[in-house]
Amino acid sequence: MAHQTDQQQLALHGGPQAVARIEGKAEPKIGVDEFMAIAERFGFPNTVQEEIRAVISNEDLGAGPNLGRYVTSRPPATKGEAFEKEAFEKLARETFGRNFALGVSSGTAALHSAFVAVGVGPDTEVICPAIGFYATAAAVVLAKGVPVFCDVDTSLGMDPARIEELVSPRTVAIAPTHVMGSVCDMDPIMDVARRHSLRVVEDCAQSPGGQYKGRYVGTFGDVGCFSISCYKIIGGGEGGLVITDEERLWERANQLAECGGLWRPDRFAPPRYDGELFSGTNYRMSELEAAVDVVQLGKLNDVVGRFHKVKTSILKSLKTFTEIVPQKLNDPDGEIGYLLRFFPATIALGQRIAKALNAEGIPAGIRGENAPPDWHIYADMFPIMLQTGTTARDRPFDAEAYREQGGSIQYAQGACPVADDLFSREVSVSLDQWCSPTDCRNIAAGINKVLSAYCTEDPDAVPWI
Repeated sequence: MAHQTDQQQLALHGGPQAVARIEGKAEPKIGVDEFMAIAERFGFPNTVQEEIRAVISNEDLGAGPNLGRYVTSRPPATKGEAFEKEAFEKLARETFGRNFALGVSSGTAALHSAFVAVGVGPDTEVICPAIGFYATAAAVVLAKGVPVFCDVDTSLGMDPARIEELVSPRTVAIAPTHVMGSVCDMDPIMDVARRHSLRVVEDCAQSPGGQYKGRYVGTFGDVGCFSISCYKIIGGGEGGLVITDEERLWERANQLAECGGLWRPDRFAPPRYDGELFSGTNYRMSELEAAVDVVQLGKLNDVVGRFHKVKTSILKSLKTFTEIVPQKLNDPDGEIGYLLRFFPATIALGQRIAKALNAEGIPAGIRGENAPPDWHIYADMFPIMLQTGTTARDRPFDAEAYREQGGSIQYAQGACPVADDLFSREVSVSLDQWCSPTDCRNIAAGINKVLSAYCTEDPDAVPWI
């Protein structure tokens, strides 16, 4: 070996380091410009944006935030030991009283993860409501299962009396959906599920914070799913949440949502038990969404309380009429109440009422006859009704094994006649959580004024509350 100078000696053996320091100063990947893009989205005027930029440009952001689910180096936590996604999941556990919570990228991601968790797959069926957004049934198909639609009652939720007749040897789960601020009648639903050893996946996307007999919806079933997004009463952008009390269900939901194992303590290790590992996708909630949604989730009870107070105040002031059937409230104390809904005797009457309410300054709507398709009613969910798939062979509805086990599903309008009728005839009045007591009195007076003009006042008619 040639003689080495001190400069040539390896640092490993006591020589000088070749790279003692880096002179180039790195800038954060996500820094001032990205922060300003968010400020711009908030609608600050240019003068305010310039002031914000001047302040934050003087700060040393270091490497900047990562905004991803996984980071190799993190700044000190600002919420105890938890970072934003962990803080969101911790708050969800505390809020709903569940042992496990998983923040995901959307409500649909929550449903897909939950259905896989409870064992939905090829040759299985899930009982879904005839009214509720398409994502519930679509997530069953994504999990390679077959949705079976159950008719509703005047709550617009799944009719518990119609569930048992739909149970087959292929049924693995029931998916009650708490629709549009109301809550399902969970006791009889859970009774059917337990007698038949079925899993229950609650879709709470439209009613986060609703309660049934003093318990939050999402805590009755084996898994509760939420959409925490800009389209719901809390949330911003896109986000979702899965809650459960069973560790194995939480692990299976993670397995799908975390690319098939990235959630595990040793992510690349062999399986720790049979069935632990299977291929998944990426439904991770970003830290940016979690930073918003942890704040939004903290506002949930106040938001629900305001909506509930407004609707209850209005309902208590409404007269009853022969031609009007109010929406059934499975728990008047627990529903959220951002919609006031009722069923006139005919569509024609409902159209006159809706038109008159809007003229009075009360926002109201009715679908009526010949309405355009709406993916909140089973018959208009074309990807399911037509039994399509990503390819001709990717159709769980007619898989050979499904047929061999006696599976045969036919979808057609008219299969759920109560849903068909109520969805077209129902009048919805939109309510605002910020309505004052005076606003509530005026809205109630306006509804009474319109209904009195078209209907027959009847103290013995179906009560509002």
